[in-house]
Amino acid sequence: MAFASNAQDLNSKGDNILGNYLSIKDGGKSKIKITKETDGTYTAQVYWVEKAFDANGNKRKDVKNPNKNLRNIDLDKVILVKGLKYDAKDKEWTDTKIYDPGSGKIYSVDIEFKDAKTLKVYGNIMGIGKTVYWTRLEE
Repeated sequence: MAFASNAQDLNSKGDNILGNYLSIKDGGKSKIKITKETDGTYTAQVYWVEKAFDANGNKRKDVKNPNKNLRNIDLDKVILVKGLKYDAKDKEWTDTKIYDPGSGKIYSVDIEFKDAKTLKVYGNIMGIGKTVYWTRLEE
């Protein structure tokens, strides 16, 4: 798949977001795959975490999830974003929430390309927000 050379070009088409990304947050690394659903929305799901096992050799679970039914999910299978929509007018992906397994919090999210290889992911709760960057992987 050929990618546009700058952020403005990448932000001009919804499917440009599809692919695999590396996230480094609070010293931990994870890999995230963004896919398109049959309803036209996008999903971001973790498929690898650097520290997948605890000190006893057990897979780490999503123990901070506010939904108690999801606390037994392996950290390398957590869905971070579901129902993400592309806004052609504002040239960004938005209109849903992002889940942070590190804190167990759910934020409103806006995503756009910062440059040809970097997604700027901005999450906020009641106007207080945080930006993280996901780097496109060439896998």
